[in-house]
Order: sequence, then structure tokens, then C-alpha cells
Amino acid sequence: MDKIMSTRVNEGVIRRIGMLAKRLNISRKAVIEKAIDNYSQQIESDGDIDILTVTCGIWKRDEQPDETVKKMKNAMRLSQERYKK
Repeated sequence: MDKIMSTRVNEGVIRRIGMLAKRLNISRKAVIEKAIDNYSQQIESDGDIDILTVTCGIWKRDEQPDETVKKMKNAMRLSQERYKK
């Protein structure tokens, strides 16, 4: 499923994306996705980043699961109380 991402981009960059899309006969979304894929592959091939090393273990936390749940519930409660006023 695709997600929406909003960002401010220089007008020149937007025009270049549009021109590339027309020239390649693909969508602007496809241009951006391919550019990101190519850029990440280049970085990975240069050995500057190992995706598995960076992402594996990201779920590890310094706190116990019950503490994480308490924090999440508290944040949710506070956000709901904000709209009650």
C-alpha cells in the first residue's frame, strides 16, 4: 500500500521530475521511486551502508515491554484528553 509523503521541493526540481516523466513515459511517482532505488543501491554498493545491519535489531529497546505499553497508553490518553476540551 502506498503512503502519502508531503515535502517542499524546489520548483526547478519539480520541473525536472516532470520532464523526466514525460521523456521516459512514466509517472512522476515512478521517477521519484526509481531515483531513490538507484541512489540507495549506489550507496549500498559503495559499502557505506548495510541495510540489514542498520534495520535488524531496531525493535530492541532498553525498557521492558510493559513500560513501553504504559508509555504508549499514556500518550494516547493525553492526546484524547486534548480534544475533549
